[in-house]
Amino acid sequence: MTANEDQEMELEALRSIYEGDDCFKELSAVSFQYRIGDHDDPKAFMLDISWPETYPETPPKISLDAFFNNRISSEQKKSVMAKLEEQVEANLGTAMMYTLFEWAKDNHCCLMADHQPVSNALTLATTNEDAVPANMITSSKKKDKKEHLTKAQKRKLAGKTDNKGELPRGWNWVDVIKQLSKTGGKDDD
Repeated sequence: MTANEDQEMELEALRSIYEGDDCFKELSAVSFQYRIGDHDDPKAFMLDISWPETYPETPPKISLDAFFNNRISSEQKKSVMAKLEEQVEANLGTAMMYTLFEWAKDNHCCLMADHQPVSNALTLATTNEDAVPANMITSSKKKDKKEHLTKAQKRKLAGKTDNKGELPRGWNWVDVIKQLSKTGGKDDD
């Protein structure tokens, strides 16, 4: 089999295996993303994998440069990449995407054991407050203002809705009368 036939077969297999899996994303016929962990998990990361023309005889290109991974330190990324490259070397010459994804899911805790979330690049790059722009400091100190209603506005709203926020039955009596005139009243005998 040629490399392209192997890629087509593996692509079909990946589509059928990960159909409906929100962690898997096919960017193109040779480029994929797979999220390891839940969205709200601080140790979650996104694998970007693309196939060169001669894949699976040559290793796929693996990256952790997705925006999703911006809270992972560069040292942690290097550690994860080294462990993933070991798996690639062990599976070279065979279809390995499913194997890589499942291995990363199974070893997620070990891969991210030393992970300390990075709060943001600005605080790491600067050590003193003088380097931070003044508008950044003042904007973070401002509080969000809530919209305040007057007592009259609150009474008006309370009069229109019940405790669930719904309008009471028959609140628009003009529509009730129109409906009754269309349907008619009781028949007189």
